[in-house]
Amino acid sequence: MKSLIEIHTSTLAEGCNEFDVTCKACDFDGWQLAEAGFTGDISVNVVAEKKGDELAVTINTSAVADFACDRCLSPVSKALTGTLDLFYTFGATVDDEHEERRRVERGTESLDITADACETLLLSLPMKVICSDNPDCRLYGSNRTDSGTMEVGEPQAGEKRSWQESLEKLKDKYC
Repeated sequence: MKSLIEIHTSTLAEGCNEFDVTCKACDFDGWQLAEAGFTGDISVNVVAEKKGDELAVTINTSAVADFACDRCLSPVSKALTGTLDLFYTFGATVDDEHEERRRVERGTESLDITADACETLLLSLPMKVICSDNPDCRLYGSNRTDSGTMEVGEPQAGEKRSWQESLEKLKDKYC
């Protein structure tokens, strides 16, 4: 099976080499990127710098992902970017001080970096998605007080919200 994103090491020139790949989430078999929210084009920029028997690769990913707001479930689209640096050594043994280097046989024609690009995309996903710019989000900008009523809007100068007061008490207790 042909890899989706690969570096042809046999044709790399000494120095900096750069190439771009544009694909869809469904092109990455088994990675479930579409289920993670990636529905549009995925751009992968690869910079490979060859220096003798060493190769430094930087993978830059960018894509738009569609989510639902964690507060109000409104649809939210976010532009996500990620970067991963990889280091390869051809033929030589890898020193203990450079554990992050990957050893590659000298006659290797190409390096498949599809999995590395997918991992970079997945690591760029936010843990929480909030539509702070959406006026329809009924919970944005409001907090419940201890009595259950809603605090709406920004506090006046010098005024603290109940959660801020709780943090101050906690800080005084442990500091």
